[in-house]
Amino acid sequence: VQLVESGGGLAQPGGSLRLSCVASGFTFSTHDMRWYRQTPGQEHELVASSTSTSSRTNYIDSVKGRFTISRDNDKNTLYLQMNDLKVEDTAFYYCSGPRYLPIFASWGQGTQVTVSA
Repeated sequence: VQLVESGGGLAQPGGSLRLSCVASGFTFSTHDMRWYRQTPGQEHELVASSTSTSSRTNYIDSVKGRFTISRDNDKNTLYLQMNDLKVEDTAFYYCSGPRYLPIFASWGQGTQVTVSA
């Protein structure tokens, strides 16, 4: 399993970024997928999730209405559109499948998002 995140960077408060995660080594289209984030010294925090067919998505309260998770199963790619960014969104962002599955035991390299004026 390989998950390669990209799209992070520096954004101003109120700005936008779009993260991508290209998956390989497993059948992407049959797995629920998630975005997590981590700040120094903290555990990974589940931010958003999508069922395999995008029929249901869920978000933590702090990003509802600002972030949108989506996926393109033909391209084996998961996305996170982040709008109206806040300083507290600063973190490394990772994609993963359900963490209880052994194939998702490891994290990718993540992509760093920094929100600062």
